Amino acid sequence: MKLSEELIYRGFAAETTIENPADLDIRTSKKFYWGADPSADSLTIGNLAALMMCACFVRHGYQPYLLVGGATGQIGDPKENGERDLKSLEEIEHNKACIKAQIERVVRADNVTMVDNYDWFRDMKYLDFLREVGKAFSMTQLLDRQFVQNRIGEGGSGISYAEFSYTLIQGYDFLHLYRTYGVDLQLCGADQYGNCTSGIHLIKRLEGATADVWSTPLVIDPESGRKFGKSEGNAIWLAASNNGGGNYTSIFDFYQFWLNQPDESVEYLIKIYTFYDKGEIEDILKRHFENPAERVAQKALARGVTEVVHGKKAAEAVESLTALLFSRETNFTEFTGDEINEFAEYLPIVKKGMTLVDALTQNNLAESKKKAREFIVQGAITVNGIKVVDDLELTQTAIIKKGKNKFLIVK
Repeated sequence: MKLSEELIYRGFAAETTIENPADLDIRTSKKFYWGADPSADSLTIGNLAALMMCACFVRHGYQPYLLVGGATGQIGDPKENGERDLKSLEEIEHNKACIKAQIERVVRADNVTMVDNYDWFRDMKYLDFLREVGKAFSMTQLLDRQFVQNRIGEGGSGISYAEFSYTLIQGYDFLHLYRTYGVDLQLCGADQYGNCTSGIHLIKRLEGATADVWSTPLVIDPESGRKFGKSEGNAIWLAASNNGGGNYTSIFDFYQFWLNQPDESVEYLIKIYTFYDKGEIEDILKRHFENPAERVAQKALARGVTEVVHGKKAAEAVESLTALLFSRETNFTEFTGDEINEFAEYLPIVKKGMTLVDALTQNNLAESKKKAREFIVQGAITVNGIKVVDDLELTQTAIIKKGKNKFLIVK
């Protein structure tokens, strides 16, 4: 397939300034940029959808410029319903390093150029910014933005001048990359389209040149109807967490998330989140719908996305671990210490000496200690395959299971 055909086939097509998608196939300049702010030290599967779109452009010969927003991250992309908490400079530096590694792993480009907008904003003087950028926008134009209307309209929470200015800062990023590298295409999620058009406006106004934006639809959680992301409280993280506390997503839980997608979502998701080509996808779906009970598509989706994010070895290991843990013939008491230590690479870990109630609540398997005790009394918790009816101190290496597919390792 040509690039334009693949973007449409995979669902990577929302608002754009490009009238005919086929123009992407013959574009003279094949440079694009995509950016992410370091609001956390991990991206989510919401970000991953846009990165998979970037990887699609790369496969078709485009050169990627990937921006980590050290400057914009200090302000925060305006939300629909309130101000973001400001991060410390130290936290931003840490977050930048972490998400840079994730971006490079997913996009897989030999010629990727990583940039940080703090590098060009660090020494910029405020009056210079107002004279060059501020004068290029009218207040009427900015106040018409939907997110601004939502914040300042009736019942809105208001908006600070800092967040109001975010779109100008992001617009200048596009201008800077155009001037410095000749980048004239920005890729984004559909929720960023308005901010991206600020860059188009600046390039046209100050350089007399044309630039474009191509956006991809937001991926919607089929259960909640909300987008995947940090601000929605339903994030599935790209960073693996297996050290307790439930901060991020263990590789096992990451795999399970995709494995448990409903039939009505799996075709949509496998096109977005895997590197399978069209022929492979059509074969997977054909086999799946011939025998849905085998869940061929869900298994292929789970393995494909896990391989993209965590690598082939981890995907194969967690696939085997899933088969083992869900086998009716598996006796948890027969696992050796070495086997459990191997499981711990992929499952969340709790330390010996913790109580069962604390282990459940700290790993988000129960929303409160009261709820954790209810799960225990109801027989929803097993330790090494044996149901427990009271809270207990976890003193030995063990496997805790909650419900059908939630596991913890005690070590």
